[in-house]
Amino acid sequence: MFYQKYIVIESLIEELHGMDLSNEERHHLSTLLDSSLHHAILDEILSNLSEPDKNVFLLKINQNPDDEKLMEFLNQRIENIEGKIRKVSNDLIKEMHKDIKEAKQK
Repeated sequence: MFYQKYIVIESLIEELHGMDLSNEERHHLSTLLDSSLHHAILDEILSNLSEPDKNVFLLKINQNPDDEKLMEFLNQRIENIEGKIRKVSNDLIKEMHKDIKEAKQK
């Protein structure tokens, strides 16, 4: 996705690899983590766009989710979008770390 360079999930992946899970379970959890991050980031973006810009953004992301011009589009419309993406992803990653830690204790 166009926002990948603003998030760092390696620490979560390492945590998952340190758990006693089957490859299928690990893959499933990785997919859930990725999906949760994706939805949180999209929610943040859409919450900061006007209705017409939301429509344009959704059309563009649907056509090519890896298009780096998406960030240019967002930068023109949302102040400090990179920082907002980092904050949302970092907050969610911290929460996921806590969840993993709790799961390990059980």
